[in-house]
Amino acid sequence: MQLSAPSHPRASRLALVAALLLAGPLAAQSAKPPVIDDATATAIATAALEAAPVFDGHNDAPGQLRQRYDNQINAFDFTDTMDEHDHIGGDDGAMHTDLIRLKKGKVGAQFWSVYVPHNANEAAAIQQTIEQIDVTKRLIARNPDTMRYALTADQVETAMREGKVASLLGMEGGYSIGSSLAVLRQFYAMGARYMTLTHNSNIPWADAATDAPRHGGLTAFGMDVVREMNRLGMLVDLSHVSEDTMMDALDVAKAPVIFSHSGARGVTPHPRNVPDAVLARLPENGGVVMVVALPRFIDEDIRQWDAKRAGELARLRVVHLGDPDAANEAMKAWLEANPEPKAAISDVADHIMHIRKIAGVEHIGIGGDYDGMPIGPVGMEDVSGYPALFTELARRGLSQAELELIASRNILRVMRSAEAYAASVADQPPIETLITPPAKAE
Repeated sequence: MQLSAPSHPRASRLALVAALLLAGPLAAQSAKPPVIDDATATAIATAALEAAPVFDGHNDAPGQLRQRYDNQINAFDFTDTMDEHDHIGGDDGAMHTDLIRLKKGKVGAQFWSVYVPHNANEAAAIQQTIEQIDVTKRLIARNPDTMRYALTADQVETAMREGKVASLLGMEGGYSIGSSLAVLRQFYAMGARYMTLTHNSNIPWADAATDAPRHGGLTAFGMDVVREMNRLGMLVDLSHVSEDTMMDALDVAKAPVIFSHSGARGVTPHPRNVPDAVLARLPENGGVVMVVALPRFIDEDIRQWDAKRAGELARLRVVHLGDPDAANEAMKAWLEANPEPKAAISDVADHIMHIRKIAGVEHIGIGGDYDGMPIGPVGMEDVSGYPALFTELARRGLSQAELELIASRNILRVMRSAEAYAASVADQPPIETLITPPAKAE
């Protein structure tokens, strides 16, 4: 269903969203699918991933290279990382990603995250992001038999046909451009093909999902960031941003957006997930939500357990005021009596099915967030688990064609749409807006 964009964005959003929710996706997508047997489901999933390997939207292995090796990778072997035992918070210390497990997981293309932690010193963030681009490109170049650097949708498809992991760069956190469109353009020239507008904290021109609102969404400069990304052909990634920022970006965007690693807030009400009101607008925009596997985003029991743990820790620190050792011992006993719940493959599938119901299957992708979390759901602990997820989706009645869309065809369509829009405005000059400094407190 095609609906025109609102003429006065924030004032008319409720009417637009209501119309989209009432219209819904195609009836065939919203109807409850039949449940099928395991053998048939496995066959359907296998055929789908053979025809359309997984194109994953977000993997933090480059961050692991920085944490573990200070980006000194001349002696690093990416073939098999299972013997690693220093992954903070992991069950056994191993990385989630290597060439063996990417193949086992039927991953044919990967956006590698060149993330650096939020830094108010934007000049430092720029340098660190360049370093992450460098180490990721070097990792790809060191493995020419299995990895292939890619910049376009056509290059991705060529690499996948040749059995290589098409490898693209995605930036995470708009502070990495130093509030400069010139820097944004240079990162695109270096190969960055998406940018997540924020990470966990607000930046000078955009609000994050997990911070107190400061701007009410995007500032005027932030809207020009979106416009310039569209002009370049760089995907606008709305994972991590606030709902107002999502809506502002959708109001401005001329090309499809992505959520590189997010779930559905209608299933798990974590602020990192996408609200139904935003999902309802995706068919109009053409974008995709690349569903995350991070347990705290996809399982409400874990989210509630986190809240109880935080409350108990605060209580014990009061009860044992001045005696931190006693508080720690009491907390250890509480954790033994109240073990953390485990997420399951079915939780990931629940998010996919919800997005299918609200937005349609054409607006779903996969964005695991591996190596950016302690461990994935049971059965999907690392990148090798994707076939099990697709088998679960087939078991719930999704067809081979639908699974192919989710695995990679949707995100390839989005890339092509962004490339086509950029080509259509190639005669337009770069945007030259300077950010307006925030007013100084009196």
